[in-house]
Amino acid sequence: QVQLVESGGGLVRAGGSLRLSCAHSGSISRLNAMGWYRQPPGNQRELVATITTGGTTNYADSVKGRFTISTDNAKSTVYLQMNSLKPEDTAVYYCKADFLVSANHYAYWGQGTQVTVSS
Repeated sequence: QVQLVESGGGLVRAGGSLRLSCAHSGSISRLNAMGWYRQPPGNQRELVATITTGGTTNYADSVKGRFTISTDNAKSTVYLQMNSLKPEDTAVYYCKADFLVSANHYAYWGQGTQVTVSS
């Protein structure tokens, strides 16, 4: 079973910064992409940012220019650098790892970490 461990959440004032980290235990050769999703209170989970093993990134319009997704060289850890935080960024943030095996996708999720931005 693939395990994902998240860290870096917390309480920050508007305009501040946080960096989230997520380490996975899966096969590097089968890794297709990693991403960050968030779920605000009372709302559905939404995509924040994704990155493929080739380095292609994708961001939600609401975070473009403020958030940056990246991986380490070994592709064992994904990061989310969050700058210029706003109260509407408050949510539980989840890390996702997608693996591709024989044309089938397998998704694994982290435990979630709370990010709270005060005004």
